Amino acid sequence: MKKQFLIILLLSLGLIGISSAGEIDTNILKLKALNACESCNLQGADLKGAFLIGADLKGANLTGANLRNAEASFINLSNANLSKADLRDIFFNGSTINFDKANFTEANFIGSNLYKSKIQKVNFTRAKLSGVNFGRSKLNGANFEGADLSEAKLFETNLTKANLTGANLTGANLREANLSKADLTGVNLSSADLEWANLKGANLTGANLTGANLSNADITLVIFCNTTTPWGIDDS
Repeated sequence: MKKQFLIILLLSLGLIGISSAGEIDTNILKLKALNACESCNLQGADLKGAFLIGADLKGANLTGANLRNAEASFINLSNANLSKADLRDIFFNGSTINFDKANFTEANFIGSNLYKSKIQKVNFTRAKLSGVNFGRSKLNGANFEGADLSEAKLFETNLTKANLTGANLTGANLREANLSKADLTGVNLSSADLEWANLKGANLTGANLTGANLSNADITLVIFCNTTTPWGIDDS
């Protein structure tokens, strides 16, 4: 009896919740009505094409949610969990979104525009980011381990101390990007454009730079170990 009373009390205070389809439907209605659902459970929610401009979803659980084609300028997704979420063709205004410490593990961003984003220390592990425009963004400290960034636009982007271990950056545009002290272990940079890029102190152990453009790139203190470069295998 005491246990039941405690559960009812915690529910009434909003300290615990019941995960159910009904709860998620209720939270979708709340989001539509108030344009906010902080720390809500929206796991697997269908928000395709939703109008989310200015929405507050701080700390929300959006695991596996469908946000394809949603309009999301000024959105707040700080500390939110969007692992395996579908974010294809979503419209962001990069300078106004808040992704601080969000989790986008295995999320699909293909076709999305994140130009001039400020999303440091965000988790993009194994995310699908092929062709995404990150131009002039601040991505320092972000985790892109195993992510697909092939053909991505990363020109003039700050990737200082970013973790790109095992990422696919084939054909990516990294002109004038700042990759200083980034972990590029095992990364595929074949045919990537790194002209004028700052690679000072980066770790390129086991990386593949076949056909990459390194003209005027700063490779001071770069770790080359079994690295495939345009001039051959480098172990310097």
